[in-house]
Amino acid sequence: MIFVVLCVLVAFLALVYLFLTWEFGVWEKYGIKGPKPRLVFGNIPNMLTQKRHIVYDYDQIYNDYKNEPVVGYYSTRTAQLMIRDPDLIKEVLSKSFHNFSENDFSDTVDEKSDPLLARNPFSLSGEKWKNRRAEITPAFTNNRIKAMAFLMEEVCAQMTKYVKNQVNSSTGAATLDAKELMAKYTTDVVASCIFAIDAQSFVKENPEIRAMGKRIMNFNFVVQFIMLMTTFCPSIKKFYKFTLIPKDATDFFIRIMQDAILYRKKNNINRTDYLDHLIQLQERKQITDIDIAGHGVSFFADGFETSSILLTYCLYDLATNPTVQDTLRAEIRRVKESGDGMTYERLTEMAYLDQVICESQRMHPIVAIMSKRCTVDTTLVGPKDRKIFVKKGTTVALPYYSISFDPAYYPEPQKFDPERFSAQNGGSKAYRERGVYFPFGEGPRMCLGMRFALAQVKRAIVEIVLNFSLSVNGKTLEPFQMDPAQFMLMPKGGIWLDFKPISQ
Repeated sequence: MIFVVLCVLVAFLALVYLFLTWEFGVWEKYGIKGPKPRLVFGNIPNMLTQKRHIVYDYDQIYNDYKNEPVVGYYSTRTAQLMIRDPDLIKEVLSKSFHNFSENDFSDTVDEKSDPLLARNPFSLSGEKWKNRRAEITPAFTNNRIKAMAFLMEEVCAQMTKYVKNQVNSSTGAATLDAKELMAKYTTDVVASCIFAIDAQSFVKENPEIRAMGKRIMNFNFVVQFIMLMTTFCPSIKKFYKFTLIPKDATDFFIRIMQDAILYRKKNNINRTDYLDHLIQLQERKQITDIDIAGHGVSFFADGFETSSILLTYCLYDLATNPTVQDTLRAEIRRVKESGDGMTYERLTEMAYLDQVICESQRMHPIVAIMSKRCTVDTTLVGPKDRKIFVKKGTTVALPYYSISFDPAYYPEPQKFDPERFSAQNGGSKAYRERGVYFPFGEGPRMCLGMRFALAQVKRAIVEIVLNFSLSVNGKTLEPFQMDPAQFMLMPKGGIWLDFKPISQ
């Protein structure tokens, strides 16, 4: 009897071991180099241990194979491919886009389990993605963004008043969590543009739309758990769909979208904003309220969270580089004194502001990697005509963080130097063409809301730099260590800055 039990136990353990190591050795078969995986942990151990952010695992893989165009690694037990060569990155994002057209998250949710997220173009693929993208593309024309600029103006005035009210009389400055401040700003801007409501983030302690916004973006533990589950057992996505946006948050955003549309129609209000485009879209194509809410939440989530993180890092970089801050302030004053106010056109004229934002995006990627899924067996051609086979279903990781700090592409990568992106050096276009700069993605799936995001980011920076002198407060933990509990790249302890009012 004991012998039988032992045999069953050994057989069970053997099956578990076989399951855990089934894909190990895949990359050797294809002649692709990579680190030896550990049982259960693979090559991304911090996905399980959370001792450090997973960005450091990816960065180590990238740096350990400096002479390789691609690196084969394992996320838990699943074989994945890191693309290191910039020409191959361009191939994946643009030239061979149709072979890598799906984001790695595309089949994790569906319209029943998560109706709003499933309607986000980021989660879609194929014809559904094409149709959703086509529906929303006209919302981001220059004229429409220009028309929404006055809403940013109003929020900026409220933000300046708020910061000045926080000034400590003994220090002469307001010490604030920059991420929290910028989240208030982006919440008010996108809430006004999408739902035509005043979120009052600078007045109320925790307005409802802000609280719900946090809930739909509360992907910290949940996303990492889902990433772990789907890499450990990819087939789980075939019979189980995850829910990331809670039902009460879904119901809330559908309701306020319905209320906003009803109010505008009832009062015959005409305003060239994002909501206006959604109303026209619904009337023209007869799409449902939940489809409209899905579009609204997509814009809200993107404009609220990612833009606030970018703004936080931009302000930090200015605070740590006083000379850059002074140069930018001089440009802003020069443009302001030229007349016409701080219009959308004026924002686009500020070359040095563009350089500052580009360099900040390089130094502070929001995510560790950009993941794509191979949709059909593909053979990439690497350096020296080397053929690299990529099997259908393989996750392909584009290591944006690591590329951003690679001295082969950016000399003195730890130095904040906006001159990298000057017109004399070819601007951001030169780096994009080399395949080493893609903060908004690249190719057909490039971020649709990029121009709107940049407009609201620029307007906030102009407002802050014009009215306040920035410095880093001692509460900020330097050098940064990314918080492993956060999916996006934010440092432990947050970023605390001192805002000292400037006499105009």
